[in-house]
Amino acid sequence: MELLPIKEKLEENETFLDNPWCREYLQMSIDYYQKIGYVPPWIGYYAQLNGEFVGSAGFKGQPVDGKVEIAYGIFDDFQQQGLGTKICKALVDLVQKTNPQITISARTLPENNASARILEKNNFVCMGIVDDPEDGEVWEWVFQKMT
Repeated sequence: MELLPIKEKLEENETFLDNPWCREYLQMSIDYYQKIGYVPPWIGYYAQLNGEFVGSAGFKGQPVDGKVEIAYGIFDDFQQQGLGTKICKALVDLVQKTNPQITISARTLPENNASARILEKNNFVCMGIVDDPEDGEVWEWVFQKMT
């Protein structure tokens, strides 16, 4: 699984413009940079496997108080193949290579769904319900480092 960075400006992302899955979310990512800033590696990515774009991944901003939140999604044609687990692991690996002291979190709907199972497979533990300003009540998950 390879994470390819989404650049700050549309014209810098030619690689993604030919792919309908990527093109659909590309402008949304660039608009999000306007809101949170463009601070690599705390940016958005497209996930590529065997030369094919299979999903997206990224951070909801740079770390704050030693904590960063991840997010990821699988394109419809590639769901139910274990790719979400691989994308999540790639994000965790990126954080750990950048700064292993950073706490990694994620948020899901408060239900046992595919996202919850992906996080569990990647050694995240549900810490309980929090109120997210954008999504309302959600479960917050925190990555547990292997010892």
